[in-house]
Amino acid sequence: MQFKHPEILYALFLLLIPIIVHLFQLRKFQKVTFTNVAFLKEATQQTRKSKQLKKWLLLLTRLLLLASLVLAFAQPFTSKTNAFKTEKETVIYLDNSFSMQAKGVKGELLKRAVQDLIVNIPENDNITFFTNNSSYKNTTIKAIKNDLLQLEYSASPTNIDAVILKGKSNFSKKTNTIKNFIAISDFQNSDLNLKEQNDTLTQLHLVKLSPVNIDNITIDSAFISKSSVNNIELKVVLKNSGKPVENFPISLFNNDKLIAKTSISINKQAETLFSLPANEPINGKIEIDDANLDFDNTLFFNINNTKKINVLTINGDDDNFLKRIFTNNEFNYTSTPENALNYNILEDQNLIILNELNNIPVSLTASLKQFTSQGGSLIIIPSTNPDISAYNSFLNAFQFNFANFASSEKQITTINYEHPLFNNGVFEKQVSNFQYPKVNSFYNISSTGIAPVLQFEDKSLFLGQKQSIYVFASAFNSKNSNFKNSPLIVPTLYNIAKQSFKSSQLYYEIGKENTFDIDTKLQQDEVITLVKNDINIIPKQQYFNSKVAVTTDENPEVSDTYAVKQKNETIDYISFNYNRKESILLYPNLSTVKNINYSDSINNIFNSIKSSTNVNALWKWFVIFALALLLIEMLILKYFK
Repeated sequence: MQFKHPEILYALFLLLIPIIVHLFQLRKFQKVTFTNVAFLKEATQQTRKSKQLKKWLLLLTRLLLLASLVLAFAQPFTSKTNAFKTEKETVIYLDNSFSMQAKGVKGELLKRAVQDLIVNIPENDNITFFTNNSSYKNTTIKAIKNDLLQLEYSASPTNIDAVILKGKSNFSKKTNTIKNFIAISDFQNSDLNLKEQNDTLTQLHLVKLSPVNIDNITIDSAFISKSSVNNIELKVVLKNSGKPVENFPISLFNNDKLIAKTSISINKQAETLFSLPANEPINGKIEIDDANLDFDNTLFFNINNTKKINVLTINGDDDNFLKRIFTNNEFNYTSTPENALNYNILEDQNLIILNELNNIPVSLTASLKQFTSQGGSLIIIPSTNPDISAYNSFLNAFQFNFANFASSEKQITTINYEHPLFNNGVFEKQVSNFQYPKVNSFYNISSTGIAPVLQFEDKSLFLGQKQSIYVFASAFNSKNSNFKNSPLIVPTLYNIAKQSFKSSQLYYEIGKENTFDIDTKLQQDEVITLVKNDINIIPKQQYFNSKVAVTTDENPEVSDTYAVKQKNETIDYISFNYNRKESILLYPNLSTVKNINYSDSINNIFNSIKSSTNVNALWKWFVIFALALLLIEMLILKYFK
C-alpha cells in the first residue's frame, strides 16, 4: 500500500492524546457514608470493573476512528507497478492508405478508427500523431479533432518497418519515461516484413483492423497492344481478389462522353480490348462499378497528337539504312553532307548522328557541345580512316576517348538487357545464341564512367553511353561490318531516337518520379502548369531550346487527366493514376510477432495501457471504516452498562 500524501501520516502522533486522557483521569472521588458498609463496598467493586472495560473499548474505538481519518486524508492506494510515478510519452500512427476504405463491422476502417481514438484519448493528454502524409507533434486530441474528422486517404502507403522507425524517432531521448507507440492499420501488404521488436525503451502496440469482406475487383492496367494507320487497340487488364464474377461491366469514356461499353467474366484476372481511332486525341477514362474499394474503380489515360522527333544526320558515308529506320510517320529525318551543314538548324533537333565523318571541325565541336547541354542526344559512328587527333579532341569534350585502332575481326556478343534502351520489352527473353554481328576493325573506347550497351566477346565496348552521348567503336559500312544487317541495329538506333524526346506515356503513377518532355518554347519567367478544376500545380521543369523537360514526384496527389498549360493555353494533356498495390487485400498474421502488444480493437489497446498504470484508491474504505467506528462508539456509550 502506498500514500498520495504520506506527510499527513505524522498526524498519527495525535493518537497519544486519547491514550493520555484515558490513562490519567484526574477526577477526585467523593466519600459517601452509608449504613451498610459491606454492601456498599461490593457494589463499588462491581461498578469499577464495568467502567474499566467500557473505557478500554472506547479508547480502542476512538484510536481506530482517529487513525482511519488520518489514513483517509493521506489517500492510500495500491497499483500493479510504479508506472503511475513515471512520465509518459505516446506516439500514434494511423494508416490512411486506400485499403483502409474497406468496410469493417462498424463502417469504413479509417473513419471508425478516428471515432475510437477521439473517444479513448483524454482531451488534454499530450500526444504525437502522424499518418502517411501528415504529422502533429506534441499536441492534444482536442486540438486536432477537426483535422482527424476530415482526414483524407493517401496515395502513398508507408511500410510498417519505416512507420515504426519514424514513430520511435518522435520520442524524446529520456530513459526514465514510459514510451508507448501505437500503430493502427489493416497492415495490408503482400510483402510485409515486420521484424521482431527488441527495444526495451519503447512498448509497441499494434492494432490490426480487419474488413468483413476481402472481395475486390480492380482495373490493374491499360496499354496499347496494337496500332495501325486507322485504329489503336487498347488492352485493359482487370484483377479479382474475391469470388468469380460473370458479366462484369466496363465502361470507356472520352472526357465525360461514353464511347464504349462491354462486359467480361473474371476469375482471378481478365483482359478486354477497346478499339480507338488513330491520330485522334483522347482524354480517356475506364470505369467499373465495384462496391469494396473506390480508388481502383477508375483508370485515366490520354492519347495526344504524336510529336515527330527531329533527327539530323551529318554524313560522311551512305545513310540509306538510317532512312529506313527513321520513317516519316514518327520522325522528321534530315540528311546533310558534312561540307553543307547549316549550323542554324542544330538547335531544333532532338537527335544528331555523325555518320562516319573523317574530320570534325572545332566549330562543330562547340555547336554539338552546346546542343547536348540543351538536352539533345548525339550518336557518333566513326570512320575507318579518320583524323584520330581531331576525333579525340572532339570526344574529349564529351569525356570519351579512342585509345587505339585495331584491324582484327571481332564479334558483338553481349547485350546489356538492363540498359534503358532494351529493358522496355524490346526482347521477350534474353538470347545467348543469336547470329553475332562482327566488325573487321574497331577503336578501343576508354570506358571510365561509360555505361556499356553492346559489347564485344572480350567485354570491350562496341557501344558506350554517357548521359545523352552514344559512341560506337566501329564504322557501319559494309566493308568493315555487317552490323547494318543485324537485328540489333533497328531497336538500338530507334530507341536512342525515341528517348531523345520523352513523349508522354498513356498515364503515369502518382508517388513516383515521372519525367516527360513538352514540345514548346518558353519566354523569360514563363512556366508550365498542370491544371484540373481548382488544382493548379507548378511541377519541376527545365527549359531547353526546343522543349521543356517536366518532372513530377509528390504532386499531383489526385488521380485525373490534367491539362498542361503555358499561360492560359492548353498545349497537352497528362494522366495520373494511383498505384494499384493497395487493391491486393492480403493480410499478414501479426499474432506470432514477439515483444509487441497485439489487438484487433483500439478500445482494448487503450484499456490495456490504462490498466498497467491504474491505481486502486483506498481512502473511501477508510472513511467508511471511520463512520462504522463512530457508530460503534455511540452504541457503546448508549447500551454498555
